Amino acid sequence: MTALSSKEHSELLMLLETRFYRHQQRHANITWQQVFDRLKAHPEKIKTLQAMEATGGEPDLVAVENDGALVFFDCSPESPKQRRSICYDQKALDARKENKPADSALNMAKNIGIEILNEEQYRYLQSLGEFDLKTSSWIETPDNIRQLGGALFGDRRYNTVFFYHNGAESYYAARGFRGSLKI
Repeated sequence: MTALSSKEHSELLMLLETRFYRHQQRHANITWQQVFDRLKAHPEKIKTLQAMEATGGEPDLVAVENDGALVFFDCSPESPKQRRSICYDQKALDARKENKPADSALNMAKNIGIEILNEEQYRYLQSLGEFDLKTSSWIETPDNIRQLGGALFGDRRYNTVFFYHNGAESYYAARGFRGSLKI
C-alpha cells in the first residue's frame, strides 16, 4: 500500500468521524477523541482503514477491548463490492482449472491487512444491525471443514442469521467477505 497524502488522510479521518457519530449504537461509552488519539498513535493502521474503505467495506468501530484496543469491522450494508466474486483461499484458487476468479478472500484480506470475520464476529456484527440482506460473506472456516474442500459463509434472511457451506473454490457475484482490524 502506498502512503496516503495529507489530504487523503484528512478525508479518511473526517469520513470515519462522520460514520462514528452516525452509528453511535455500535460503540457506546467511547468518544471520537479517544478513537482519534488511538489512530494518531498507530498511523500505520490508517492505510489499512483506507484499503478497507477503498474496497467498499465502510469500516467502523464496533468494540473496545479491555486493553483499550479498538476493533473495526467492515460495516457496509452488503458484502463489500470490491471484494466479491472470489473463492475462499489460495488452495481453492489453484484448484480451479477454468473460469478462475480474480482472487480469494484470504489473499485479499492479507493484502488489505485485515482478518476475515469468524462466525462469532459475524454474529456480533449482525447484532449491531442488518447486514448481507442481498449478499453473503465468506467467514473463517475451521481446518477440519477446509481440509475436506469446504468453506463457510453467512448472510441474513428472514430476520435470521444463517451459516452455510460451499466448495471453497466456488464464487458468486453476491458473495464477498468482511474483515476486522484491531488497533
